[in-house]
Amino acid sequence: MSQPMPPPGRALVFSMAGIGDTLMATPVLRELRARWPEARVEVVVMWSGSAQLLAGNPHVDAVHAFNLLERPRTTGLRFLLGLRQPRADVSLTLHPQGRREYRWVARLAGARRRLSHRYENEARLDRWLVTDAIEQDYTVSCAENNLRLVDLLGGRRVVTEPRYDLFPSDPEIAWARDWCRTEGLEGRPWLGIHVGSGGTKNLALRRWPVDRWQGFLQAWRARCPRVPVVAFGGTLRFPGAPSLRAAAALVGRARAFVSVDTAFMHIAAAMGVPHQVVIETPTLNPPVFPLRRDWTRVHNPAVHGRHLDFYRYDGRPIAGTDDDIERVMRAVEVEPVWEAVAAGWWSRGDSNP
Repeated sequence: MSQPMPPPGRALVFSMAGIGDTLMATPVLRELRARWPEARVEVVVMWSGSAQLLAGNPHVDAVHAFNLLERPRTTGLRFLLGLRQPRADVSLTLHPQGRREYRWVARLAGARRRLSHRYENEARLDRWLVTDAIEQDYTVSCAENNLRLVDLLGGRRVVTEPRYDLFPSDPEIAWARDWCRTEGLEGRPWLGIHVGSGGTKNLALRRWPVDRWQGFLQAWRARCPRVPVVAFGGTLRFPGAPSLRAAAALVGRARAFVSVDTAFMHIAAAMGVPHQVVIETPTLNPPVFPLRRDWTRVHNPAVHGRHLDFYRYDGRPIAGTDDDIERVMRAVEVEPVWEAVAAGWWSRGDSNP
C-alpha cells in the first residue's frame, strides 16, 4: 500500500499524449500548487501546442517540451536523463497515457517515487517502471483519475470541482477581438466548428465525414443566413493566430461550438463557450468528456454505448478497419447535429439563429 510522503520539493508531471490531454491535466497542476505551495512543479510535454496552452499558468514553474517521436533516440535519452538533475521527489504519469513507453519515460527521468495508473496492458515490468499505481476508472473524468494519483501522496484534497485552466495573455485576447472586428463579427453571434482530429495512431478516422460537414453548413446557411460560421480547419492553430492561446481566445468569443472529441473540444469548454455540441465518436469515453456541466452530445447510433469495444487506453488504435470506423462516423446524420445546435441556441434566450 502506498504511504504518504514528505512534501515534495520537485515534482515532474508527464502529460505527453496530446494537446487536449494537457488541458485535462491542469486541475492536477492546480491541486499540486494548492497542496504544496513551496514545491517546484515541472510539466513534460511532447507537442508545442501543449507547451503553448501551459504558458502563463501560475501553477507551473517550468515546461519541458520535447518530441520523442520525431527526434533521434539518443537525443531523447539525453533529454530524459537531463531531467534527473536535480532528482525529482515524485513524478506523475497522467491518465490516459496507457502505452508502456510513457512508464519508461518516467523511469528514465528517475524520480524517487513514480506514480501511474494500471491499464489493461500491465505486465510484471510495469512494477519496476513505476513505484505506485492505482487502477484507472473509465467511469470518471481524467481529472478525477489524476487527482486520485495525487491523493497517494497524502494531504487533504483542495480541488473539489475540477476545471480547466487556460490563460490567454492580454495581447492574445486583443488579437481575437481585433480579428472579429476585421471580419465583421464584433458584437454578432457566430458559430465555431472544428472539423479535424488528432493525427496519432488512427484517431483521424473519427472525424465526421467531410460531406456530412458540407451538408450541415448548407443547412445552416439556408436556415440561419444571418449567423456566420468560423471553421477552425483540421489544424490546431487557427490561420493567422500568433499562438494556440490566441486561437483559444477567439474560440471563447463564439456563441456555440461544434466538434468531435478533439483538443478544440476541450479548448471550447475551457473558454466557456455558451453552447457546446460534441458529435459522438468511438473514443468519447467518460474520462474525456468536456470538463463542464452543460454540453450536448449528439449520439452516434453505431457506437450505442460500446465505446470500450472500440477504444481503450492501452496504447492501441481504434478497433476496426478504416472502412469500419468511417461507417461508424457516417452513422451520424446532419439533422441531429443541426437540431442540437439550434436547440441550445434557443434555450439560452437568444433569438432564432
